[in-house]
Amino acid sequence: MKRREFVKSIAIGGAMISMGSALLPRPVSATPGGKIDIGACRSVKVTCISEVGWHDTGKLIAQMKAAGGPQTDQWSIQWDPDNGAGSCSLVEIEGLDGSIHRFLMDVGWNPKYMAERFAATGVDRMLRDGEIEFLFITHEHLDHLWGLETVLRLKPDITIMVPSTFHEPAFQLIEGSKFPVPGVENAVHHTGKLIKHTPGGVHPLVPGMAAATFDLPIILGIQGEQSLYANIAGKGVVCITGCCHQTILKFAGYAREHLAEGDKLYGVYGGLHIAPFGPLKPEQEEMVRAIGQFGFSKIACNHCTGLPAVEMMTTLGYPVVKGTGGSGSASDLYIGNGDSVTFT
Repeated sequence: MKRREFVKSIAIGGAMISMGSALLPRPVSATPGGKIDIGACRSVKVTCISEVGWHDTGKLIAQMKAAGGPQTDQWSIQWDPDNGAGSCSLVEIEGLDGSIHRFLMDVGWNPKYMAERFAATGVDRMLRDGEIEFLFITHEHLDHLWGLETVLRLKPDITIMVPSTFHEPAFQLIEGSKFPVPGVENAVHHTGKLIKHTPGGVHPLVPGMAAATFDLPIILGIQGEQSLYANIAGKGVVCITGCCHQTILKFAGYAREHLAEGDKLYGVYGGLHIAPFGPLKPEQEEMVRAIGQFGFSKIACNHCTGLPAVEMMTTLGYPVVKGTGGSGSASDLYIGNGDSVTFT
């Protein structure tokens, strides 16, 4: 029986809707004339496990075009799994009381590659020891979701948080399925909680951090992406994202408009999806220039931001956090594989 066919039930107090093993917490919305208070934390540290989504961009684009172009459903394209790498980050939040919460944002693509990155960064041990509390999957693109089996082999009962806009194949992959055409499978059934975050407000995760789901069509037939906001006490809001298909302008603008602490934006981490496939176009250059309006103190961008966009940010004098350029990342101009940034 598919998830959507499960009988729905209302939990005590009406705060949750249950669909089988899936939970749909209701987002917190601003009061009339007010904004949402997500609380505060002492610091947030983000370690880039991998920002290399794939190895060969030309091969990726060729496979996409052969199947009908960027609007083709990703589940019907014959990908080369050996070209896959993956996007994944470890997020660590220190509360005002000194407590530490850890979770993974996304799980990459190629299982072998992700197993190597987990071993190199100690994530495999953290998963086995129960130090990582949950998985936060930003969207269902192959380089963010398809490495799920690597995590479930280490901790099959881990809580998984996804946008409610996921398509049925993504839920089937989580439950344990094989898709021969795109070349992806998960042979380990997920036995933990599955939490679906709906659009229309924010979902508090821990004190000082909340998620927001943006419902929009994305390349390769994907719908919706969820991102994170953290409020660092005394510093302001940090925007944390996987690919930011909603654009950094809408992402940061949402914080300003809807969060009580959003009038001061402290930093940003993640892929900003500006120039993921090549040189900057005029509209992409405008996007980079527009980032300056937010006054970020730290910009730790990587992955689908694109090196040309990072180079332009550096030229404009933006506070771009540099990395080491090691472990497979293409440049030291941005936070790459194995690098960390702390917002405190």
